[in-house]
Amino acid sequence: MNRLNENPPEKAAKKIPPLMFAALCVVAGSLLYGMDWPVENGNLINNFGWNDGGKPALGMTFEAEGSVGAAEDGELIFVQYGFSSASRIPAPQGAWAALEHGEGIISIYAGLDEDTRPELPARLEKNVPLGIAGRSGWSEQRGFHFSLFDRKERRWVNPSMIISPLPDTRPPVIQSVTLRNGENRLIDPAQVRGVTQGRYTILVTAADTRVGPNENPLAPYRITCVINGSEAGTLNFETYSARDGSLMVYRNGLVPVTQVYEPAPGFEVGEAWLTRGQAILEIIAQDITGNSQSARYQLAVE
Repeated sequence: MNRLNENPPEKAAKKIPPLMFAALCVVAGSLLYGMDWPVENGNLINNFGWNDGGKPALGMTFEAEGSVGAAEDGELIFVQYGFSSASRIPAPQGAWAALEHGEGIISIYAGLDEDTRPELPARLEKNVPLGIAGRSGWSEQRGFHFSLFDRKERRWVNPSMIISPLPDTRPPVIQSVTLRNGENRLIDPAQVRGVTQGRYTILVTAADTRVGPNENPLAPYRITCVINGSEAGTLNFETYSARDGSLMVYRNGLVPVTQVYEPAPGFEVGEAWLTRGQAILEIIAQDITGNSQSARYQLAVE
């Protein structure tokens, strides 16, 4: 076995990474003073970027009870409870509402209780209830789904980039690393002594973990692949952009999510050309609060 270690390096300093800071400045705009989470006590069961059967989760799903409040002051631009007036078929999002906060930022609250239909004003202040956590639409548990959309830039935004991240002291877990060669052969770098020279796709299955009563695997914030000290690919779970009818994710540039999310439940992190000699492959998974985990492999390339 050629795996060198899988020990978490020292926790990164609690500073905003340059890429994240730039995205915050562009995306948040007038929201830099900060949104709040829609509930004070809720169990996060799915987060932004999770590989949901080959497609990304575009928001955060909470298991919760009670009121769901407005994340920030905003104008009510849409609300729907019960059946669609056009088809009479329950929509996947169930009962939901949307608020616009300026600069094109929209917050969406879905899966609300259909039996409680509050009379909502045209404008809501931060934390004012706009519904009750429910089990409408395609929800499997009582709670709600929260997402942010930047209408101006046509992209879904990771809420944890604008709202203070939820407490998390545990590093992500790297569950598997796989190399795929040009013949679509899958290779476990921990189980082989060497590989042939050529181009390889790096597939990683990684999950963030946190301590909670009902712990669920979550998507990390960033996965980086390094070969012989040089970055071969970095996948960032910051935004998903709509381009020409396709959803794109940032991985050393915008690429279709269908490419990155194809190896469900893992992620296609990057591609690299391995030349003859020794190759050190390192995978680093990081969560939004700075906790990180790494795995390193030594390969003989023939």
